[in-house]
Amino acid sequence: MRTTRFVLLRVLGAVVVLFVVAAITYALFTLLPTNAARSMCDKPCTPERLDQVKAFIGTNLPWWQQFAGYLGGIFAGRSFGSGSTAIECAAPCFGYSFQLHESVTTLILSRLPVTASIAIGAAVLWLVAGVAGGTASALRRGSLLDRGVMTVAVAGVSAPSYLVGLLGILLFGFVLKILPTGGYVAFTDDPVQWLLHLVLPWCVLAFISAAIYARLTRGEMLEVMGQDYIRTARAKGLTESRVVVRHGLRTALLPVVTLFGLDLGSLLGGAVITEKVFSMQGLGALLIDAVHSLDLQVVVGFTLFSAFLIVTANVLVDLVYGVIDPRVRARS
Repeated sequence: MRTTRFVLLRVLGAVVVLFVVAAITYALFTLLPTNAARSMCDKPCTPERLDQVKAFIGTNLPWWQQFAGYLGGIFAGRSFGSGSTAIECAAPCFGYSFQLHESVTTLILSRLPVTASIAIGAAVLWLVAGVAGGTASALRRGSLLDRGVMTVAVAGVSAPSYLVGLLGILLFGFVLKILPTGGYVAFTDDPVQWLLHLVLPWCVLAFISAAIYARLTRGEMLEVMGQDYIRTARAKGLTESRVVVRHGLRTALLPVVTLFGLDLGSLLGGAVITEKVFSMQGLGALLIDAVHSLDLQVVVGFTLFSAFLIVTANVLVDLVYGVIDPRVRARS
């Protein structure tokens, strides 16, 4: 019952947060001084024609009625216009791009494999490298290994992602000529080329993020390994590896898990700079194009989808917290 209550509270909180984010986002972009109907209105755009376009896309209604229709479309789908010219948007409908003539959900799903391939691969790489490097550095504090790991970490934190990406392209793509310099190949088309085209983006993101994780893990491990219960575990005769992994690292991972959930959720919403540097048409590229063309339906749908990913990541982090430290469930 305690575990069920813990999960239900987290899910309910996530739903409330998503509703608030959706309301604020929709109101903000609706109140912008941009007329989506005018961009769709054929020339000459007479007042009567403009009113017809507004009625077709639904911008003739107050913003709160538009928002209610938008929420309904997510769960039940919606239609724009009527008769033979009506446009159907099946659930979950995050809006419809009248510029691209496609539902926002379809646009997001078509770009999601690219961004997910970048995000998940890089996240696994930086988590393993960062935690391993930070742990080794903490256990050998003051050694040459410690100074080397922290030097690389400072370089990773300080370096802009676009600069690291361009240097990687220059070295591995043009000088050594061992890796592709950009583009994306679907896994179903060619798994080997899929891997080769993602190695550089993974390494760029991992180099930057692993530096943060290494510094965080090192600081947490230094604090944890000095606690009384660690000395008690050693006094009981436990092996050093068991003390480090079971008692030290498990506690030190709590803030790391929090950061990892936020980073992965944000990155799944679009690795904008990385996708641009490596010429990959993922969610980040979709957002940039929508902002340039003032395609508000795509911007709103993309923002809500990104918020959903981040909130979901937070819920998963809370659940992992409960597994790592049962005291979290007890306090809930």
